[in-house]
Amino acid sequence: MAKYLQVALNVPVNQTFTYLNIEPFDVPRTGCRVEIKFGARKTRGCVTSETDVLPPDFPLEESKIRPITKVLDETPLLTPRLIDLAFWVSGYYICSIGEAVSAMLPSAKRESDAGGFSFADEISPEKPAVLSEEQKKAVEEILSPEAKTNIHYLYGPTGTGKTEVFLQCAQKILEQDKGVIYLVPEIGLTRQVIEAVVKRFGQTAAVLHSGLTPSQKLSEYHRIINREARVVIGARSAVFAPVPDLGLIIIDEEHDGSYKSGSTPRYHGRQVAMYRAKTLKIPLVMGSATPSVEAWHLMETKVIERHTLTKRLAGGKMPEIKTVDLKNEPADTACLSRELEEEIKTTLAEKKQTILFLNRRGFTHFYRCRSCGFELKCKNCSVSLTYHKSQNRLRCHYCGWNVNPPQQCPQCGSLDAGYSGFGTEFIESEVKAKFPNAKVTRIDTDSLTRKGELQEKLTAFKNGEYDIMLGTQMVAKGLNFPKLKLVGVILADTALHLPDFRASERTFSLITQVAGRAGRFFPDGKVLVQTYSPEREPILFSVKNAPEQFYSQEINNRKILNFPPFSRLVRLVFRAPTESQAAQAAEGACKILKTELYALYNQKISQYFTEKQKNDAASTEILGPSECPLSKISGSFRWQIILRGPGIKTLQQAASKLFYNYSRPADVYIETDVDPVNLL
Repeated sequence: MAKYLQVALNVPVNQTFTYLNIEPFDVPRTGCRVEIKFGARKTRGCVTSETDVLPPDFPLEESKIRPITKVLDETPLLTPRLIDLAFWVSGYYICSIGEAVSAMLPSAKRESDAGGFSFADEISPEKPAVLSEEQKKAVEEILSPEAKTNIHYLYGPTGTGKTEVFLQCAQKILEQDKGVIYLVPEIGLTRQVIEAVVKRFGQTAAVLHSGLTPSQKLSEYHRIINREARVVIGARSAVFAPVPDLGLIIIDEEHDGSYKSGSTPRYHGRQVAMYRAKTLKIPLVMGSATPSVEAWHLMETKVIERHTLTKRLAGGKMPEIKTVDLKNEPADTACLSRELEEEIKTTLAEKKQTILFLNRRGFTHFYRCRSCGFELKCKNCSVSLTYHKSQNRLRCHYCGWNVNPPQQCPQCGSLDAGYSGFGTEFIESEVKAKFPNAKVTRIDTDSLTRKGELQEKLTAFKNGEYDIMLGTQMVAKGLNFPKLKLVGVILADTALHLPDFRASERTFSLITQVAGRAGRFFPDGKVLVQTYSPEREPILFSVKNAPEQFYSQEINNRKILNFPPFSRLVRLVFRAPTESQAAQAAEGACKILKTELYALYNQKISQYFTEKQKNDAASTEILGPSECPLSKISGSFRWQIILRGPGIKTLQQAASKLFYNYSRPADVYIETDVDPVNLL
């Protein structure tokens, strides 16, 4: 068998390393993990290919090639197809092949006896539900061999039965002896979906999630490889699961930001799923009540086939949604308007439950006029300007444009203008003070300190042990609570003022998703949305339940401003111990990028370099360098450059040249993010 092995290591060097195979030679090693000596240390890598001869330009003498010290897997964990996928991830997301392979593998050396995480023992199997005509039509069209495209979208309000359509599609794929990957946003918040999958498929389901130990994850991988588990459900990284004969990929809550990885490789689960589905020629079906703007645009342009569900199955009609204009509230109102306070009283008297939603990710310092509602935005990027107290300047974090704060409102001349924001620390105490007999629980990252606490609190609320739940984004996900009548959004505006072109989309999605929690089980659910800007599109259209109007307006805005889906972005973040180091590194990189784009534009057209790429290079803009909106994280100062252009290839070429060839100062770290979801 092969004499030399190419081994990928989890290091930021974009190459594989050559090692000698060890006896016995007759076992293929590709896709297996091996133990090796790398420099002076012992480490692990994964074999990506094997050969009997060295490449002609090999830089070492044969006698200097070290042997691997140990083979860790009897059965390969990655198929040749998955190794190809790792090379694609490495090229697309500008990371080393070793970092891409590492994201796909469990980190344990050996299996434990503990086995995978499974509800299967305690849950009795459940039969498929009878489908409505809408659902039946969706299943048939998604799996039809005559479908015009392999990418499908199941669109419909919360409670219209999207999960059942996914489950029945999965069942039909299993009957063809093929496997299924079912992606959900965050495991802790989607327990109900996981339970539904395990109830339906029992031991043939494998659940991959962060609560598994590395050795349990390895056990689940072996169950998948050996075809014992045929439906794999999990968060983002489950998109890489080594499912033999994969026949379908499902992405639930497609709009969710957690499908995008926040560390290297910064891949997006949706993009990887699209690539896997395309290369295998299998259907990919996504679903959400609030599709991402990119997905909506692809549905409108018929790249994705839309299947719409309109009927709420539990009989509950869509809840009544109302805005409460905080401009009309007395000056001493803290965080609960008079109307919201009254509604909470009524709900408590009826022995029903309330969720109060607080969006804590807000920049407290945005400039607005309290008389006319005017807000200051960047003249170039139309995103909110952020106030920098130390410099007394308002600054755009995309292009760097900045301005002195006005003394009075530029629109109406009012002097009642300044910096708005909303602290959330006192909300819990205010609620407890106003409703001393109510049982109140809070769910956010600060209040959850031990493992399993989230699940305990959600279960307790579902069982009626609490009357009021305060929560952040966590409670907006697909949770169903039978006694929930009232949902109050404490301040809908906070997400709107993030200096991010996706601020409107996130605000619309959040209000719509939170509203979807109310009244699923009885007809008089109510949602109150407190806001200073009831006329702003994302708030207005989510309250009016007018998604078509919102998406049409938002897509039009993006087109005017040349933001995705009408352009592509690559973000480069420069982190350093001092601000001047971060700024200098970003400025130095900017010069290199300009040179690189100029070189691309002047490259001769050939079979490898097309006219389109030449035009793309000419149309590519460099935004910045500027300070990141979150300018300091964990002691590191952050500056950024955003590359924007019509073609992703050109942006990737320029960014990867910089990433691999720029000799940056030793204590400066560069993050590369292709198709960024978050620009903070």
